[in-house]
Amino acid sequence: MIIRGLLPIGSVVLLKDSVNKLMIAGVYQFQQTDTSKLWQYVGVLYPQGFLDPDSMYLFNADQIDRVYMLGYQDEEHFAFIDEVTRAIEELKQQN
Repeated sequence: MIIRGLLPIGSVVLLKDSVNKLMIAGVYQFQQTDTSKLWQYVGVLYPQGFLDPDSMYLFNADQIDRVYMLGYQDEEHFAFIDEVTRAIEELKQQN
């Protein structure tokens, strides 16, 4: 199992103190009502998937209790993770 940086899209996780699994659907997202906080992941219920915008969950890696399945990873994924990680580091330095 290869994990470098962020978990890939499609990974299925369980958050601490939760009973519902989530599938990671995106990375580095701002909450619409509070753009001052950047979340590492956005997820949807597993196995239901996207139901509506109100059923999307924002969370960080430290909230993950268990990883059930890693999403697809290839060279394109690793290049994207490297690029977004650099962009986030630049954003942090500006603040």
